[in-house]
Amino acid sequence: MLPRFYAAAMLTWANPVDLDYRYSAEQQREGISYRTGADPVVVRWDDAYVLFATLAGGYWTSTDLAHWTFIEAEPYPSEPPVAPAVVNAQGKLFMLPSAMEPTFIWESMDPLGGKWRKGPLLAKVGPPAGPWDPAFFRDTSGVTYLYWGSSNLFPLYGAQVDLATGKHGVTVPLVNLDPAAHGWERFGRDHRDEKVKPFLEGAWMNEVGDRYYLQYAAPGTEENVYATGVYTGDSPLGPFAYAPYNPVGYKPGGFVTGAGHGSTFEDAHGNFWSTATSWVGVNWPFERRVALFPAGFHPDGQMWIDTRFGDFPHRVTEHGGDFTGWMLLSYRKAVSASSSQRGHAPSAAADENIRTYWLSASSAPGETLTVDLGGQRTVRAVQVSFADHASGRYGGGPEVYTHFVLQGSSDGKSFEVIADLAKEKRDRPNAYVELAAPARIRYVRYVHGHTPGPLAIADLRVFGNDDGPMPAAPKLVSAVRKPDRRNAVVTWKPVPGAVGYNVRWGLYKDRLYSTYQRWADQPTRVELRALSRGVTYVVVVEAFDERGVSGLSELRVLTP
Repeated sequence: MLPRFYAAAMLTWANPVDLDYRYSAEQQREGISYRTGADPVVVRWDDAYVLFATLAGGYWTSTDLAHWTFIEAEPYPSEPPVAPAVVNAQGKLFMLPSAMEPTFIWESMDPLGGKWRKGPLLAKVGPPAGPWDPAFFRDTSGVTYLYWGSSNLFPLYGAQVDLATGKHGVTVPLVNLDPAAHGWERFGRDHRDEKVKPFLEGAWMNEVGDRYYLQYAAPGTEENVYATGVYTGDSPLGPFAYAPYNPVGYKPGGFVTGAGHGSTFEDAHGNFWSTATSWVGVNWPFERRVALFPAGFHPDGQMWIDTRFGDFPHRVTEHGGDFTGWMLLSYRKAVSASSSQRGHAPSAAADENIRTYWLSASSAPGETLTVDLGGQRTVRAVQVSFADHASGRYGGGPEVYTHFVLQGSSDGKSFEVIADLAKEKRDRPNAYVELAAPARIRYVRYVHGHTPGPLAIADLRVFGNDDGPMPAAPKLVSAVRKPDRRNAVVTWKPVPGAVGYNVRWGLYKDRLYSTYQRWADQPTRVELRALSRGVTYVVVVEAFDERGVSGLSELRVLTP
């Protein structure tokens, strides 16, 4: 029996985060229309979380980290903030909205009500001119600092700042990139472009115990390997030491790629989370989305961000974020549609590639897209990720909302509603829907209602489980560090029936936080180019299919 749709709050999410991303007006002159969300900053305000992002023209609030409501603030900077700095201090939220000078510090005593006012002008900082990609940090003693930098020439900088006057102390250079020693800081897809000098940006600071964690992003936001690194120190302005477990946040494979330039924050239960910028890059190189990952700090000081299965459903609990164990059921499955346009076949909606998409012949209500799961499966959630194809929108405007219905069927003939978003009042370009109860079905159908532009779906992603035992653990063939010690090659034997594999590595066998996800129709061989010279790593491989995840392969040591 199929579950009846209901609108009760569910506490699971899947990346990209289900936000009503804004249409950017940045490239209107060039006729490039796209939704975007990047450089996410989350801060606490009373019982709520407040999320700011680049070019949003407002911000989102949530009380559970799974459901977000957009706030139309007024007054607000006339130019939408770019990589804004935000801090909760002195009973207010302070925001530095722009990367360009002169820059006013805005402040609010009622951010949930959207009430802001323009505060003091930030005194000029430098070098260089900026502050590019600013970040505020307030330590436990009540002193506030400003960090900034976005360049492939200059380091990150920091200075003490007075939020009431906009005056700041002496500018201190903090850290710079060293791609010759740190493989993950190299530019290009999978770090293969060593001609382009990588970019250092996206500073963020946390104080945990007696340590300060200066996080940064590299090597470029328009790459699948955009990641978060961290330096640690004993004071907010350093000196800082490079963490050997870098990159601390890394997601080069899967539907969502990229885990750089975000924020790390503590929730109401003492758990840590990390936001990040993920890459789309179809209409514009800087077309991006927001991701959310569980994070934390070990007692010995090691920071971690868990991106394993980072675009599969996770559950928000009082103990942090947990992988649900719901597997991807739609990868490379047969897909049919009521219509399609040349070059954008229905099969593109099941290839786990956010940069390809099915394009309907019309946007009329009633157009359908149906995925055949190949047999009865227990379906628990669906993510509909739309694409912006010739949308022709720049900024807000009327009819910016998404309407659709999801149907399920056991025989492909009789369909029942499993989720009804026909009266949705907001835009949901990465709509994530957890079903009210598991549905035992074979077919999942999208029935169109309305989208702001042409009907284009990057992927109709179905999650749940098939019956049966977990897949067998892979057998490692080799794991060899190359003469260039920043690189290693890992090879394993295929596992029958596997949908994909995770190559996992780290400093210790119980801290394998770096993951490269591969699909089973790709070679069972990965070249890891994210290692740091002089660091010993351990590496394993696991397999996954529609039933679940295997045990780990034998462990191999990658010596310096």
